Amino acid sequence: MKTIASYTIKGGVGKTTTAVNLAYLSVLDGNRTLLWDLDPQGAATFLFRVQPHVKGGSAKLVRGKQSVEYALKATDFEGLDLLPADFTYRNMDIDLSRSDRKAKHSTRAIAELLKDLSADYDVVFLDTPPSLSLVSENVLHAADIVVVPIIPTVLAARTFDQLTDFVATFEGRKPILHGFFSMVDRRKALHREIVATLPSQRSGVSATAIPSLSAIELMSVHRAPLPSFAPNSPAAKAYRALWDEISGLL
Repeated sequence: MKTIASYTIKGGVGKTTTAVNLAYLSVLDGNRTLLWDLDPQGAATFLFRVQPHVKGGSAKLVRGKQSVEYALKATDFEGLDLLPADFTYRNMDIDLSRSDRKAKHSTRAIAELLKDLSADYDVVFLDTPPSLSLVSENVLHAADIVVVPIIPTVLAARTFDQLTDFVATFEGRKPILHGFFSMVDRRKALHREIVATLPSQRSGVSATAIPSLSAIELMSVHRAPLPSFAPNSPAAKAYRALWDEISGLL
C-alpha cells in the first residue's frame, strides 16, 4: 500500500480538489483506493456526499479506541472509499499527543493507523488541513509521496522551500515531495514567468500546471471528481497528467 498526501502549509491552493481528483483517477487505473479527509472543514467529505460524522470522533479514532475500519464509508464510485472528517478533527493535534497506540511517538500515530488498512487498499490519499502542526507532521511521516500545490507566486514558491527544509530535518525515511502548479492563470505575466522558470530552479517541482477554470469550481455543484463529469476539460486532462507523474513514482 502506498500513501499519497495532498499538503502544503498555505491554504486555498487546491489541496482538496487535487486529492479528490487523483483518488478518482487512481480508481480508474484499477487501484483499490481510500481517501482520508483530515480537514475538520470536511470539504472532501462533502464532495463525496458522505455524512460528516465519525463515531467517537477524532479522539477515539487516533487513540485506538475505535477501529479505523469501522469509520470507513463507501462513495458513489466503486473501488473508492472515504474516511470522512467531522468537526472533532479540530482537536486532532491534542488527540494525537495523547494517543496510546504503539507508535514510536506522537508523530507516527497516523502511520500506525494506516498499517491496519494495508491489506485492503493499494493507494491511500490524505487530504490535510493547511498548517504546520502535529497532524501535518504525522501526515509527512506517513506519506510515501507528498503532492504539493503551488500557486505561481513568489510567496507560494517560498512556502514550498519551507516545506522542503522542514522535511530535510527528518531522521531516516523521508517522503518524496512533488510540487506542481495550481490555479494557474496564464493571462498573468507573473504566473507565466514562474511556471516557465521554477521547475528548473527547484528540485521536485513539476512543470505540470492545473489551470484556474470554472470547471473545477463545478465540482462542488456536481459533488463529484472533475474527470467523472467533464473528462475532456483541460483541467481534467491536467489532473490526468499529474496522476501519471505521481503513479510513475509509486
